[in-house]
Amino acid sequence: MEFKNIILQKSDNIATIKLNRPKTFNSLDGGLLHDLAEVSKICLDDEDIRAVIITGEGKAFCAGGDLSVFKDHLKTDLSALFSQVINDLNAAIMNIRKMPKPVIAAINGAVGGAGMSIAAACDLRICASSAKFRQGYTGVGLTGDGGWSLTVPLLVGFGKASELLLLNPVFDAGQALEWGFVNKVVEDTELEKESLEIAKKLASGPTKTFAIAKANLNHAMLGLLERHLELEGSGMIKAAKTSDSHEGIRAFLEKRSPEFIGE
Repeated sequence: MEFKNIILQKSDNIATIKLNRPKTFNSLDGGLLHDLAEVSKICLDDEDIRAVIITGEGKAFCAGGDLSVFKDHLKTDLSALFSQVINDLNAAIMNIRKMPKPVIAAINGAVGGAGMSIAAACDLRICASSAKFRQGYTGVGLTGDGGWSLTVPLLVGFGKASELLLLNPVFDAGQALEWGFVNKVVEDTELEKESLEIAKKLASGPTKTFAIAKANLNHAMLGLLERHLELEGSGMIKAAKTSDSHEGIRAFLEKRSPEFIGE
């Protein structure tokens, strides 16, 4: 089965999911999120797949939501559009967590917004040394989604997550490793090889035991994640109705600094 926005490859019991909108830095629109939800479900159900790699085509892993799709709706209510994309994003996040096999994020480049949420949902994160990160949501007057405000604090700590949300800094691969967001940093040219080697090691391991171990980890947070996704979705829709979110998106598209008024 072929998908418009994702390349799905399977070899030696390893599936590679490659986000394939390189001209937009693999930013997430309705089409890509729908494909990701479907592809992740395929990988979840396929018993021949023993490990999964998620990566991006081109120079970016995933720059987050594609704000250009909201351009024609800035004078109306954005909440309906957000509801559509959030449903598919949440389905993909839950599929990654429920997948009874290890999932590796091979972070090949820039990561922002929901791209961080996708990476955080994976079991391991291997990162190219040139990768840059930014949560981005609050910079355009929006809030986190895809489990960001649960999974990222679990990885980096509550204080650091608060810093990322409130100050919205850009941080690099070295900082991501120091804070615990990624497990390993390698040279850009070695990322594909290193990720594949780890996937092969996992695929040749006791995958039934891995599934049980992952389920045990999930028991501690999966119910919380499900509820959290609902709460984040509601929060995103509320934020999308604010004047500041409209100004933030408009400023982003016009390549200028936003002028927030707190409304």
